Amino acid sequence: MNIEGKRRVWKDYQKEIAGDNFFYVRSCVRQNFFPGSEKTFLRILKEELHKDIFENAAHTTCSGIGYHSDIVPFETTMTIVARQFALMTESGYENFATSCITSFGLYTEILETWHHFPEVEERIRKHLKNATGREFSKPKNLSHASDIIFKFRKEIAAVGKYRLINHYTGKPLRAVEHIGCHYSRMFPSKGIGGAEYPYVLIGMIEDWGGEVIDYPERRHCCGFGFRQYLIQANRGYSLSCSKKKFDSMAPYKPDFILTNCPGCPMFLDRWQYTISEMEGITYGENGHGIPVLTYEELAGMILGYDPWDLGLQVHQVPVEPLLDKMGIPYNADSKFLNKEGASMGKPKAPSFLKFY
Repeated sequence: MNIEGKRRVWKDYQKEIAGDNFFYVRSCVRQNFFPGSEKTFLRILKEELHKDIFENAAHTTCSGIGYHSDIVPFETTMTIVARQFALMTESGYENFATSCITSFGLYTEILETWHHFPEVEERIRKHLKNATGREFSKPKNLSHASDIIFKFRKEIAAVGKYRLINHYTGKPLRAVEHIGCHYSRMFPSKGIGGAEYPYVLIGMIEDWGGEVIDYPERRHCCGFGFRQYLIQANRGYSLSCSKKKFDSMAPYKPDFILTNCPGCPMFLDRWQYTISEMEGITYGENGHGIPVLTYEELAGMILGYDPWDLGLQVHQVPVEPLLDKMGIPYNADSKFLNKEGASMGKPKAPSFLKFY
């Protein structure tokens, strides 16, 4: 085996990730699906890693979903993104960090377009100037938030209170990792490990003590895909995509699913409930589903953050079985209380999916 040759090949799958001074932009859908994740990311960066990370309250959607759904023209989308870069420039930052996978893919597409077609960039600069009076510099470094957690995964492990180890058996927890399509497939060189060997989530799982399991539909779409969900008549296709993945992974008995895309955890979580209501099928142990986590939630669990501060109560598939396996304490009575301690109301239990 030519080890040096393999090392040279692997270098093509690496990327530069800034280490500090981040201009952070949130995800429009993620704030609604799993609102605790972005808060947790900022908490980890600021309180645990002591990094400079800044948000500008004037930032808006990147319009990525509208663009990929053929609603918003590319020229308009590029001008919206140029405004985001202008906000970064005005704030005195060069390292752009984005929460959303679709945004990450879109920013990459736009920067690549401008690189190959500078006349397009010049035209967009004029559009932005005419519309807002703003000017911008392009990011020195563009990273997805999962890249940043990956970069500091060992530092998180070093101060973490828990590991991905089964509290009862002492064995590594078995994890399924699911990579967002717009992270590794659109521009493979921009993601850690590329499209063939995406490592951004694997690295977290392994360094935090878990075991990554392989299964036939590991790289199959989660089922979102924009058009097959936004158009109501196509949602059966969206559901069937997710079911294909669940049916494929279930025999390997994963303890949890880890994702790095705003849409993927939503669909892999919610569709388990839907399938249980439609067919009486559950994919976890003893009538439970398979818990689905964002990388920020998992990092927060490793660090010992309160599960309800992480927002785990908004998951359709209860996460308590995983918390029990990791030995993480939680107050079941506080699950559906707001910050003031008042009840938010307990959701109606599903018909088949076991609910704590």
